[in-house]
Amino acid sequence: MKILSIQSAVAYGHVGNSAAVFPLQRIGVEVLPVYTVNFSNHTGYGAWRGPLIDPADVAAVITGIEERGVFPQIDAVLSGYQGGAGIGDVIVDAVGRVKAANPSALYACDPVMGNAKSGCFVAPAIPELLRERVVPVADIITPNQFELGFLTGTQPDTLESTLDSVDAARAMGPHTILVTSVERPDREPDTIEMLVADDSGAWIVQTPLLPMKANGSGDVTAALFTAHYARTRDAADALARTASSVFDLLQRTLDSGERELQLVESQEAYAHPRMQFAVRQLR
Repeated sequence: MKILSIQSAVAYGHVGNSAAVFPLQRIGVEVLPVYTVNFSNHTGYGAWRGPLIDPADVAAVITGIEERGVFPQIDAVLSGYQGGAGIGDVIVDAVGRVKAANPSALYACDPVMGNAKSGCFVAPAIPELLRERVVPVADIITPNQFELGFLTGTQPDTLESTLDSVDAARAMGPHTILVTSVERPDREPDTIEMLVADDSGAWIVQTPLLPMKANGSGDVTAALFTAHYARTRDAADALARTASSVFDLLQRTLDSGERELQLVESQEAYAHPRMQFAVRQLR
């Protein structure tokens, strides 16, 4: 399996491609990483160094890959945080060219916009770009609950309203929606859920809610789910494997006392997920 991953990169820590590439490699995926920034560290530190990569240069790298004749072999294109409209245009164009070469290839978009605690933290043009241009050409999107509501103009909070919002998102174009953080009022205390829906049904998995914020965990989640789903087209199995791996990654990170994801130290969790959480079918 080959995945073209168009994301940011940092030298220190793990976000974007610096979070996604190693877990994918550890489960046997050949990753073609294309960088949209090359920073010293993620911006959550408040200070960082390094360049934003011009969209024309990102496009040139993708064209160079195409010239090697690789596009027919690409099984999925993966994208995450989009810093500006120019990068969005490059990604959409690349998806079209990959799908022309391999019609069975998937495009998975993590529509990064914000979260319930911080609100929307991307440039004002990005939500509209995602809604109008990017999401309609995606096969898979992996929003959190806040981003799902922002995309669809809904307010998902209960399980029923979240499923309604998922249906609204699927009507926009993507056939598979992974909601990466479902927090409903009637859930068990100190838990959090992930929900997935595709043409064959909808499923939910519940895990303990760990007392931490982990930059890059969403990037790992989107990457692993995309690879598992692309390999099997089994949404429930992809959800179970992803939830198991990401929880163990987060638990190890919490136990370490470190701020950055313990990505390398958790590699067995990707290669051999414990499958410790039951997946329940909703419909």
